[in-house]
Amino acid sequence: MTLAIMPGKVPFVRQKCIYISFRSMRSAVSANALPLPGNISVVASDSELILASRKAEKVYNDSLTVDLIIMDKFDANRRRLLALGALRWVLPPFSLRRHLPPSPTPRPRILTLNNLHTGESLRAEFFDGRGYIQDELARLNHFFRDYRANKIKSIDPNLFDHLYRLQGLLGTNKPVQLISGYRSLDTNDELRARSRGVAKHSYHTKGQAMDFHIEGISLSNIRKAALSMRAGGVGYYPRSNFVHIDTGPVRHW
Repeated sequence: MTLAIMPGKVPFVRQKCIYISFRSMRSAVSANALPLPGNISVVASDSELILASRKAEKVYNDSLTVDLIIMDKFDANRRRLLALGALRWVLPPFSLRRHLPPSPTPRPRILTLNNLHTGESLRAEFFDGRGYIQDELARLNHFFRDYRANKIKSIDPNLFDHLYRLQGLLGTNKPVQLISGYRSLDTNDELRARSRGVAKHSYHTKGQAMDFHIEGISLSNIRKAALSMRAGGVGYYPRSNFVHIDTGPVRHW
């Protein structure tokens, strides 16, 4: 990776921050390939250089604005370089890392649910802040089982993550009212014979979907929050009083 100061270029880049190999930066500075103004120090940790975004202009009053062009290797085999464009960055003359807020500590993820067909209730801490808890996932798998055929399938943990995130967006910890989780193929075929709204290749049969509502939260608000996540499929069934979410491609109906 190479970096050069080019005054007067038109700024363009998608990222708000760029992380550059400090080893490459140090080599460039040592070889005088990257002249820096006298009052600018290299802002870096042991492994990376951090460049502040435009937001820094509001925070650092003594910063200096420069134009940068970032060149990055696009194809290692063909050694082609892709110019990402020029961007006006703010480089504070002191270490940013001391002034940036610390990364948030991962928190446990807990779900509280009621199964409207079996009458069961469950509170499961399926993620402890470091990883999934297999015993809790097994409890959730049983809770989401096909109660008609009494069959259990491993549910995609991403579905639980989506549901947890959805509750956070809605600002509620009220129990989720589960209407449908996993469906065996036989059960799905049986339901398709009764209703045209049941898909032949439903994500319910893959352990990747659920139908539910949350007491005290309107279906329209649940739908809006689910759509804002762009994390999979979202179906809206106000007449049947539930919202469908799945971990398939992003789509809605």
